[in-house]
Amino acid sequence: MQFEFKLKTIDQARSGQVLAVGARQVPIDFVRNPRARRYVLRARPDGSARVTIPRGGSSAEARQFAERSTGWLERQFQRLMAKPIRPKEWLIGTDIFFCGELVKVEAGVNRETGLIRFGSEVLKVHDPAADLRSAIERHLWRLAGKELPPKVLEHAAAHQLQVRRVAVRNQKSRWGSCSRRGTISLNWRLIQAPAFVCDYIILHELMHLRQMNHSARFWREVECAFPDYQAAERWLKQHSALLM
Repeated sequence: MQFEFKLKTIDQARSGQVLAVGARQVPIDFVRNPRARRYVLRARPDGSARVTIPRGGSSAEARQFAERSTGWLERQFQRLMAKPIRPKEWLIGTDIFFCGELVKVEAGVNRETGLIRFGSEVLKVHDPAADLRSAIERHLWRLAGKELPPKVLEHAAAHQLQVRRVAVRNQKSRWGSCSRRGTISLNWRLIQAPAFVCDYIILHELMHLRQMNHSARFWREVECAFPDYQAAERWLKQHSALLM
């Protein structure tokens, strides 16, 4: 068994329906979830919406709930439009997160050398004019593999905890995990987050070596090790879409 710091994931069932929100028609999905206790409406970054139907609920009631909430939904879309969206392609001039700050991907002094740079990093690529995302992400992963494990061992020693192994992985829906055997796994994308966020995730997972759960006792351990953990969680919530 292992405990993970997860991002929220959603199983979607397309319904093909639309909802009038202001002056536009918004595609809307109705998804049944037997574990849900109430109807929940969500605005998605792609301009669609989703309604969760709880156990015992009906599609008709879900539709009425959504129609009563169009004003709220329109405000949510306005907020989403104001937030930066992670570009699909990383080109020269694209802003990406590195060590918690937005840095611009720039061409080297001489484009013919195939060098690019972002923040303090310089990287040789095959074609600086192409999509650079894969090359930059590979570089960041390698960098995370060098920098994150020593941080884990340093924090573990400070808290007198034994770590058997540290792995840096390409996790799609979580920032980190801790196994009962003492393996700490971290998402390489933490190299893009601020140092205090990275420290929080590491300490969050290390505290699972004391409490293999998310009980009140576990959170007291986290707060003792990292008193400002809520600020780190807020940063992750605000920027997860750009990182993941």
